[in-house]
Amino acid sequence: MKRSRLSLPRCRTLMFMAVASTFPVHAALAQETPAVQETPAAAASANGGQRLDVVIVTAQRRAENIKDVPMAITTLSGDRLEAVSAGGQDIRFLASRSPSLNVESDYGRSFPRFYIRGQGNTDFDLNASQPVGLVVDDIVQESPMLKGFPVFDVEQVEVLRGPQGTLFGRNSPAGVIKFDSVRPVIGKTEGYVTAGIGNDGAMNVEGAYNLPVTETVAARVSLQTQNRNNRVHNNRPTGTREFEGYSDNAGRIQLLVQPNKQFSALFNFHARDLDNNATLFRANIIKQGTNELVDGFDYDQYPTDGVNKQWLKTHGANMRLRWNLDRVTLHSITGYETADFYSRADVDGGFGAVYAQPMGPGFIPFVVETADLLPEHKQLSQEFRAESNVPGPLQWIGGLFFFKEDIRIDSISFDSLAPGNPQNPFFATQDQSTKSWAAFGSLNYTVSEQLKLRAGLRYTSDKKDFSARRVEATTAGPFGINNDSNNVSWDVSGTYALNKDTNLFARVATGYRAPSMQGRLNGLADRPSFADAEKALSYEAGIKQELFDRRARVSASVFQYRVKDKQLTAGSGVINMNQLINADKVTGQGVELDFQAVLSDSLRMTLGGSYNDTEIKDASLFVQQCGNFANTGGLAGCTVTDPAGPFAGTVRIDGNPMPRAPKWQGNFSLRYTIPMGEGDFFAYTDWAYRSTYNMFLYEAREYKAKSLVEGGLRVGYKWGEGKYEVAAFARNITDKVQVVGAIDFANLTGILNEPRTVGAQFKVNF
Repeated sequence: MKRSRLSLPRCRTLMFMAVASTFPVHAALAQETPAVQETPAAAASANGGQRLDVVIVTAQRRAENIKDVPMAITTLSGDRLEAVSAGGQDIRFLASRSPSLNVESDYGRSFPRFYIRGQGNTDFDLNASQPVGLVVDDIVQESPMLKGFPVFDVEQVEVLRGPQGTLFGRNSPAGVIKFDSVRPVIGKTEGYVTAGIGNDGAMNVEGAYNLPVTETVAARVSLQTQNRNNRVHNNRPTGTREFEGYSDNAGRIQLLVQPNKQFSALFNFHARDLDNNATLFRANIIKQGTNELVDGFDYDQYPTDGVNKQWLKTHGANMRLRWNLDRVTLHSITGYETADFYSRADVDGGFGAVYAQPMGPGFIPFVVETADLLPEHKQLSQEFRAESNVPGPLQWIGGLFFFKEDIRIDSISFDSLAPGNPQNPFFATQDQSTKSWAAFGSLNYTVSEQLKLRAGLRYTSDKKDFSARRVEATTAGPFGINNDSNNVSWDVSGTYALNKDTNLFARVATGYRAPSMQGRLNGLADRPSFADAEKALSYEAGIKQELFDRRARVSASVFQYRVKDKQLTAGSGVINMNQLINADKVTGQGVELDFQAVLSDSLRMTLGGSYNDTEIKDASLFVQQCGNFANTGGLAGCTVTDPAGPFAGTVRIDGNPMPRAPKWQGNFSLRYTIPMGEGDFFAYTDWAYRSTYNMFLYEAREYKAKSLVEGGLRVGYKWGEGKYEVAAFARNITDKVQVVGAIDFANLTGILNEPRTVGAQFKVNF
């Protein structure tokens, strides 16, 4: 396989005022932020050895030791987070870094799709809802266009597995991924700058600067730019000529105002400007009857006659107010987000067609080139929350939540070569307005020194107004769908301390995802599709234990869940279109493990793994399979292994696992540090594994992703009491490239994972 070579970055001028190293947040300023991180720097034990740091999380909207929280949680921070995100990786680097977590995309850097315990959504429409909630700095990121914001100057990432329908609420029956940015600190001037280069002309710079403005005011500026040259070439004279370069710039400005211990206000403004190619859909790269790449596949070449272009601009602001009164703490959290998006790609994955020769590579049954736009998007959220702050066995939280989102989606097809199509592209538009409000509360009660119980309740009301129409010489639509739904979510959990180092926990929780609508209207006869609300019930139990005088920590859990009226997305097998459906029931069960250890004063290890067994249970459910059309020239398209459905070209999916849901996942990291000269030499390696999975609801040999192991390495030297650091890194060091996603047409069009990335970084802390 031909691969791109290491090249120097193009000349660029980058000016950065940046800076501030990661540090514990003072208790008075915490505002629910972790006060202590899981970092490589460990506290010394009584006998002089190294110990793991205490990990503080806010999974229950209070700062708590992770050992005391009765749910399965994984955190990433410090050197571990820095290593896995080295080299300009987007948010998909989180895949398999936590048990039962997968992240993938059909859009590249702009539209990540998250899966926890097998639950996710393969929908590629711009208003797709996901059962995994994403919360950044206490603000829910509902639109998929908001979920890919770059990860930089982040204090901690928390992966909360299982339904989070009580305290987070907004469409999170599978779990929540929570990001907390490093916050301003009053009275300190400090920061950092990291600059790196890599192969394919990559250049990445990030930094942060913490500035004390007055004795009661502090500001923090965090900036990042990630850039890479094009690395794939189109040798044909038509279409886009170069691919897979990007320029991804983002920034965050925070202002903390704290006139006294009783009140604080944190203001946050953030923005992103992404300019890159859409994902490359490569035709006929899968060997018929297998999931292998075709012989002689060349990563660096992609023949196409289509246009490939994508850009995304987002910005938002939030205000978090906190009042510490005598017996209660009050919170007001206001957030505003907006996005502007355009993505055009050659979905057929090649050039020409059987009716428009020449064509290739291989057989191209039809021309499919589409663009999706998000010309209008606005999200407003408001939360008021009160919590007890006095000692005693009973602690409580109560609050109100309001959410409003207005979006417009335009879809354009440029398939002017298709038989019977006009030369002008057709145009379809969708409008969706969502309003939701909720009231929620939770009680924590300490029964004894050993036993702590918790119960939570949330009432949610959702209203969606949706319309879609197709505009051409003739107009189809508008078609409207208006839906009101409501739900009561609850959870009950408990923690029992066997001793000071060992806690047992159990949790029963429900989750809810509001109804969904879609309306791409590719044909004049098409109508919008609708999926009713899904409701989840989950059981889990586990153990959290610290071992060997806190030199090791283990967390293990078992779980089982069922989802009623599970929302699923079925492709057409013919055109670039989604159809929303409900399955009667989906079940899942599995086991998860997290382990960290200080093996010696120089050596640290983490180990994680999970087993997920999911199943779609609906004997009456069937979907279209790949290549269900007449003009394939007799080509089968793919080798489907499911039983035939009631109509030609359909298959039954009862008993199939959830799509993009690997049964087995694992992660491993090892860090070695040793004094050398006036500083410390370090080496960090990390590995992630996931087993095979179905790419779609149906099962086909070509569309069953191979298992994948990807490793990373970061080697460097720190000196000047940690002020300076130089490091070399590699991601996907084995350069394993394979098909991880597909378009289920008849021409075996595949999507590939990222090839090897290598480079070097220099960091200054001050």
